[in-house]
Formats: sequence, C-alpha cells, structure tokens
Amino acid sequence: QVQLVESGGGLVQPGGSLRLSCVFSGNSFSTYFMAWYRQAPGKQRELVASIISTGIPNYANSVKGRFTISRDNAKKTVYLQMNSLKPEDTAVYFCYAKRGVGMEYWGQGTQVTVSS
Repeated sequence: QVQLVESGGGLVQPGGSLRLSCVFSGNSFSTYFMAWYRQAPGKQRELVASIISTGIPNYANSVKGRFTISRDNAKKTVYLQMNSLKPEDTAVYFCYAKRGVGMEYWGQGTQVTVSS
C-alpha cells in the first residue's frame, strides 16, 4: 500500500519562497508518475506540476518560471520549490502518485497561504 505524506506548507509573504516535500512509502517509487495539485477555496483541484519516472517535468502555465518540481528516487521523495509566490498561489497542495489503472494515490494535503 502506498502512502504519501506532504510537508513544508505555511504562511509566506508575497514574493517569498517555500519548498514542499512529499515522502512516498511503498515499493517501486522510481516507476511512478508524481505530481503536485492544488485546490483553492471554492475552486476545482488543478494540476500544478508533474514529473515522470525519467525526471522530465511539466508545469501549469500559471507557475512556469516560478516553481520547480524534482524527485529523489533514493529518498522516495518529490519536491516542489515555489519561488516568487503570489496571493493567488494560496491553496491546499496535494501530492499525487500514479503507476497504472487502479494505482493512484493522494496525500492528505498541506496548506500554503501567501499573504502580507
């Protein structure tokens, strides 16, 4: 059974930075597609960034140039470095893992609040 545990959220001022971490427990982490989603109050959950097993990243247009996703297969961890944060980045951020049909997992989420 796969479990995902996020950490690193918090309150930050506009223009600031945060790094989110997601620790994967289970087997075959390196073969999983990993992603970060976020959900703001009253809005649908949206994909922020993803990274495939070979390390190739993909980003939502709204975060390109500001956020960086990475993975450390030895530590079974995926990261989201968030720079130049804006109030509109405020949301609960969720870690997501997928390997195939019926093999999708979500973390519990971590709150990111960008406010002065």
